Amino acid sequence: MASLYLHIPFCEHKCIYCDFYSIESIDPMESFVRALKNEILLHDSYAAKESFETIFFGGGTPSLLSPAVLGEILNLLSKTFTITPNAEITMEANPGTVEQKKLGDFRAAGVNRISFGVQSFHDDELRFLTRIHSADEAESAIRSARACGFGNVSLDLIFALPGQTMEKWMSNLERAARLDLEHLSAYSLIVEQNTPLSRMVRSKQVSQLPLETEADMYQATMAFLHAKGYEHYEISNYGKPGYFSRHNMNYWNHSNYLGFGPSAHSYWTGKRWWNISNVQNYCDMISAGRLPRAGEEQLELAQLFDERIMLGLRSDGIDLERLRREFGGEVLAPYRETIDLLIGEQLATATEASLRLTDKGYLLCDEITQRFLATPSAA
Repeated sequence: MASLYLHIPFCEHKCIYCDFYSIESIDPMESFVRALKNEILLHDSYAAKESFETIFFGGGTPSLLSPAVLGEILNLLSKTFTITPNAEITMEANPGTVEQKKLGDFRAAGVNRISFGVQSFHDDELRFLTRIHSADEAESAIRSARACGFGNVSLDLIFALPGQTMEKWMSNLERAARLDLEHLSAYSLIVEQNTPLSRMVRSKQVSQLPLETEADMYQATMAFLHAKGYEHYEISNYGKPGYFSRHNMNYWNHSNYLGFGPSAHSYWTGKRWWNISNVQNYCDMISAGRLPRAGEEQLELAQLFDERIMLGLRSDGIDLERLRREFGGEVLAPYRETIDLLIGEQLATATEASLRLTDKGYLLCDEITQRFLATPSAA
């Protein structure tokens, strides 16, 4: 099964840490929506190739769309592609852009999973991150989503903020746990290049937490959420049984997906392409009947193999049976020494079907991945 992603590139305010493409104006919204619909139609040839089981509205701030417009987009997707009857349809939402009626209208339009960018339940941390909502507004939005019939609710939190203590981080997790959410994403703060945050770090306005403190927070997060009934199925993602993000799992499983909107990426049977990151140029190219692509690549067999390894280690394990089927034979034979070492150090577990990192291994995921990529493969 395949997935559909739609990038909605509008924000009321761009947060200091964000490097996703977005603009702080909704003036081009009408022309953007028209272009987005036309881009969808330009990909109608994929309709006969596969069914689609997930749709994801990301951004930016997709909740700045009106429910009526979002409904029009969903209707067009249903007319253009084969969408499975039980499709997971997710919308990211900023708590500062929704109220109960709007949430109810999104639900009526077809959205059945909502992911709130909360980031923190402390107002001083939200001010530092330049979020437009308060902690109480975030909790109110989640409760309103429940009242509107959303039975699959996720939220994002960020840890290892400058000056953040373990006690403060754990209080974020405790408040989230009281909301009894189906899914939670917990990310450590990444200082991305060319963001206001990176300039603040370079100018020494703020200092990052020591790596040891960040690791302690990560370990505490895993232990806390395990105790609350969440399964750790990707390095930063936790879900109650039956509520893993099917859309993200398709990415991590190297399933096919089509992305629409400026900066959106697509992947289809070994080929990857990505759109330009400019709303105006995006709209102009589509108006001219051209695909708004910035680049593309055909992945070589060795690249596909390395990505299978990398994505498997980050998520719920390397699917060994799939590797054997797609690449032939005992393709992990060159890695036997590395695998034995990981198992011996309790960084991974292995069965005939999979090789999976433990929570201890997740702490060293990047380093472990490099061990595999540094070893000549059999692919």
